[in-house]
Amino acid sequence: MEQAWEAVKIYFEHFQAIDTKQVSDVSYFGHNFAESDIIDRARQALRLKHYSYATERAYLDWVRRFFVYVQNEKKKDDAKWPVGSDDVKEYLSYLTTKQKVSSSTQNQAFNALLFLFRDVLGIELSGLSKVVRAKRGPKLPVVLTVEEVRGLFQFVKERNLLIIQLLYGAGMRLMEVVRLRVKDIDFDSGLIFVRSGKGDKDRSTILPRVTKEQLCGHLEKIEILHKKDIDQGHGEVYLPNGLGRKYPNSAKEWGWQYVFPASNLSVDPRSGKVRRHHISPSTIQKTVKEAVKKAGIVKPATVHTLRHSFATHLLMNGVNIRAIQELLGHKNVETTMIYTHVLREMANMPKSPLDNLYGEDLTREKVTGLLK
Repeated sequence: MEQAWEAVKIYFEHFQAIDTKQVSDVSYFGHNFAESDIIDRARQALRLKHYSYATERAYLDWVRRFFVYVQNEKKKDDAKWPVGSDDVKEYLSYLTTKQKVSSSTQNQAFNALLFLFRDVLGIELSGLSKVVRAKRGPKLPVVLTVEEVRGLFQFVKERNLLIIQLLYGAGMRLMEVVRLRVKDIDFDSGLIFVRSGKGDKDRSTILPRVTKEQLCGHLEKIEILHKKDIDQGHGEVYLPNGLGRKYPNSAKEWGWQYVFPASNLSVDPRSGKVRRHHISPSTIQKTVKEAVKKAGIVKPATVHTLRHSFATHLLMNGVNIRAIQELLGHKNVETTMIYTHVLREMANMPKSPLDNLYGEDLTREKVTGLLK
């Protein structure tokens, strides 16, 4: 009965709020909707569609920026505010021509505004093909050599080392590692199960044998911490997709706990409950950045570079491209094919004509003498 009531409530709040047959390409903010009301509606719609909290914050931020643009740049009256496709086109073009944003930033703004108009206001935007788009040429991913990865590991210790070893050894994304649950590690089969990864897809990947012993010791410490939280009246973790309501006791079960929990308890921004969240992704990003600097690596390496290196090094070891696609969780093999280009660039570079000119066995002194 509660599920039926919630379904009816959602229907009337989100699908009967606007009569889409009577809505034209222009929506009047101000009389019908206040700015805060629209943001609240957008937040509810994002949560209804199970968007991540990071996406929710990014989309709402773009909605606020769009409002500021319309008020300041367009000089439209807040009491009667007609906003439509032309304003969206001008704003997206403004981001490219005036703000000089990258193509990925403009695409994020476009997706946020498209969600606002289509899924919140029930308005179809038209004529967006005329928007001035930021262009991005083909880029090859940054890949570390095996020696560089080994050198990077030397400057990371304990838990953070375990995390970046999983990033490289399992090819996982940063958020997939920090959100990893205890139940999703299969030590006997040597597998890690990624739940609700990019595109809300599940997959399995490699559990590196090197990490097994260290991971077991780490989980023993985390289980002690979890029992301590329970004794203090906490120990509950966030459960996805309403599982917390369906299985109220599951949130305190050991299997659902994060493998890499935060050091302190915190308040959940959505539910308001005090919980132990997973480790902050920025902690790992800072760790990798510092290790790259200490290792003397001049490449612009980031956390995601370890995932690129995972795929490229598997190719170097003769692993089939389709198997790598499955391990990475790519929807299309074309996405995975970028690593074949990286490998080709690394392995099949032609010999420089300068080397042919002076011969094979050249020392610095010999080259200096030849040039003189």
